[in-house]
Amino acid sequence: MSVKRVALLTAGGFAPCLSSAVGGLIERYNELDPTIEIIAYQHGYHGLLTGNYITVGAEAREKAALLHKFGGSPIGNSRVKLTNAKDLVKRGLVAEGEDPLKVAAERLREDKVDVLHTIGGDDTNTTAADLAQYLHENDYELTVVGLPKTIDNDIIPIRQSLGAWTAAEEASKFAQNIIGEHRSNPRMLIIHEVMGRNCGYLTAAAAHKYREWWKQQEWLPEMGLMKERWDIHAVFIPEDEVEIDREAARLKAIMDKYGNVNIFLSEGAGVAEIVREMEENGEEVQRDPFGHVKLDTINPGQWFAKQFAEKIGAEKVMVQKSGYFSRSAAANEDDLRLIKSMTDYAVQCALEGVSGVIGHDEENGDRLSAIAFNRIAGGKKFDINTPWFEELMQEIGERVSPAPEVE
Repeated sequence: MSVKRVALLTAGGFAPCLSSAVGGLIERYNELDPTIEIIAYQHGYHGLLTGNYITVGAEAREKAALLHKFGGSPIGNSRVKLTNAKDLVKRGLVAEGEDPLKVAAERLREDKVDVLHTIGGDDTNTTAADLAQYLHENDYELTVVGLPKTIDNDIIPIRQSLGAWTAAEEASKFAQNIIGEHRSNPRMLIIHEVMGRNCGYLTAAAAHKYREWWKQQEWLPEMGLMKERWDIHAVFIPEDEVEIDREAARLKAIMDKYGNVNIFLSEGAGVAEIVREMEENGEEVQRDPFGHVKLDTINPGQWFAKQFAEKIGAEKVMVQKSGYFSRSAAANEDDLRLIKSMTDYAVQCALEGVSGVIGHDEENGDRLSAIAFNRIAGGKKFDINTPWFEELMQEIGERVSPAPEVE
C-alpha cells in the first residue's frame, strides 16, 4: 500500500498518554519514511468536521520527542459523537439535515488522507471504523489504526489501555497530600473521589499504589504521626456492592479509635442509587452527547459524604477529586514503554494497510495485534478477584461482594 498522507486525532477525555502517543507516531514515521506527510486534526472529530488541521512541519518532526514529557494533548480533544446529529447541529458543526458521518468521511476524502490514526476510547475508535466503512462503500480506501486510550482500563478485549498506569500513580500522589489533611480537624472524614464511571480499575489501582507508598514510610506515633491515620479505610467501586450501614459501623469504630477515616471512592460507585433518588425527587439528571450521566453534576463524593458523615460522627468532611490532576499528567516510565511498543506497531500496520485497534488481545493470549473494530467495546468491568485487590481489601478489613446488576 502506498501511503502519502497520514492524519492523527485525539478524542474523548484526556489520559496521560495522548501527547506521548502523538509524539511516538511522528517519530516512527520519521524513522521509516520521512516523505509521508502528517496532519493533525484539531480537537478530534470537531476538527475533522470543520476541516481544522495543522501540518506537522520540519521542526515538529525534529522535536517530536518533547511530546513525551508532557500531559494533555498538543492537538486537542473534544467530546463529539458523530451519530448524535441533533447535538452537532446545535453546536454548529453540521447543518440541519446533514449526515455527520458523511460530512466527516467526505472531509477525509477531500484532504486525501490514506491513514487515520485515532487515539481514544471505544467510542472514538468504533466511530473511525464507521468512517472507513462509509468510504469503502464509496470507493475510497482508508486504513484506520486506533490506539486505546482510557484511564479506566475498560476497553474490551484490551489487556492494558494507554495512560491507566500513570493515572493510578498520579491519583496516589494526590492522595498522599490530601490525606495529610486528616489532622486539620477532630473526627475528620476524607473522601478521595477517583474517576471511573463504570469500572473501578483506576480507584483500585490508585489505592494499591498508595498503600505501596504507605508501607514504605517510617512513622512517629509519639507525635501523632500514625500509620493507621494515614491508611485507606475503605475502597468503594462500581463492581462491589456498598452496604452503607455495615460499612458505617465498621468505619465508626475506626473514627472512634483514631479520629479520622479515609475513603477511596470511584465516581461510578452508587450512581444508580443517586440517579434514582434524583428522579424520584423530580430533579433533572444531566447527560453528555453520548448519553452518559454528567457525574460532576450529581457529585457522588458529596452523596457518600452525606450517607456516612452522621453515621460515623464526623465533625468535618472533605471531598477531593483527583481526576483532572491524574488524567492530564505526562506518561510515566511504564506507560512510555507501552506507548512505544503500540505506536511502532500501529505504524507498521498502517504501512501494511491493516486496520484495527492496537492492543494486547486478552482473548488471543495477550498477543499484541490490530484488533478488529467490531470486537472493540467499552464497559469492561474490573475483576474484584484480582489477587492484589483481594489482598488490599483483606488488609483494610473490607469484605468484597459483587454489586448487583443494574438494568
